[in-house]
Amino acid sequence: MRAWTVDRPRPVEEDPLRLAERSVPVPADDELLVRVRACGVCRTDLHVTEGDLPVRRPGVVPGHEVVGTVAGTGSAVTGFAPGDRVGVAWLRWTDGTCAHCRRGAENLCPGSRYTGWDADGGYATHTTVPAAFAHRLPEDVDDVALAPLLCAGIIGYRALRRTGLPPGGRLGLYGFGGSAHLCAQVALAEGAVVHVLTRGADARRLALGLGATSASDAYAAPPEPLDGAILFAPVGDLVPVALRALDRGGVLALAGIHLSDVPPLRYETDLFYEKELRSVTANTRQDAREFLALAARYGVRATTHPYPLSRAPQALRDLKAGRFDGAAVLVDDLS
Repeated sequence: MRAWTVDRPRPVEEDPLRLAERSVPVPADDELLVRVRACGVCRTDLHVTEGDLPVRRPGVVPGHEVVGTVAGTGSAVTGFAPGDRVGVAWLRWTDGTCAHCRRGAENLCPGSRYTGWDADGGYATHTTVPAAFAHRLPEDVDDVALAPLLCAGIIGYRALRRTGLPPGGRLGLYGFGGSAHLCAQVALAEGAVVHVLTRGADARRLALGLGATSASDAYAAPPEPLDGAILFAPVGDLVPVALRALDRGGVLALAGIHLSDVPPLRYETDLFYEKELRSVTANTRQDAREFLALAARYGVRATTHPYPLSRAPQALRDLKAGRFDGAAVLVDDLS
């Protein structure tokens, strides 16, 4: 098979990815072998490739928004058969026994492992996944449209729930890429008023087209106080900006796995009146099931920009430079 590997983490402008020939992996007893049909391009892939996240698997294959078909199963797998359509997401494995797993917070499992970071992911023609962490996918949505739902959508959904937004609440979204534009659709379908604050003119147009009440620069003040906000942009300078935009009792959720340093906060202006700051760490499988069900019910659709798998490095460069709205998706042309 062919796969893109992280040769040595460094800026994407310096071409850290290498196209390699590898043997098709053999699934472990509890795993599926997946023939990759499409793989979304997530900002976390950029963090892995550039070294913002520490190396866990030298030469790792990035990618964790995988849509594919089962090409083989391990000896202990039941319930899946060759040809089944499946999704492979960020969360790959948890121990199931720690205190966090036992209370339903498997996203906080200290032993958790992740696709495209701890194990090879979807920037390839084949990958593997433990069967217990594979997601069944609907047949009536095409591969490219589904791929971003498997991380961008799931994380955006968890971040939305972390805000505790009340019914009909006023939600601010800072940054409007792959995750935010999916989160916005869920929030709007549930009756929220959505204000988008982001740097890109194309992203602002997309936000208004989806139904946002306003769309302005990331550092601007929204037109009304916010009941909740989500910071999708990995820019720590925006934390106090977003906190100041909250109404009394509002919650700011930080949706990214990586964030630049946060400047000092002023208690009186940024945190007083019971404002809250909450982080978001990965997701649970229950989050994924809930989001995928809601996405089907509400007709959530990703705005996508397909790239051939052979052009994965360009897709990452374009993501970093903000050259597209919505989400990029790699489509196999290397088989």
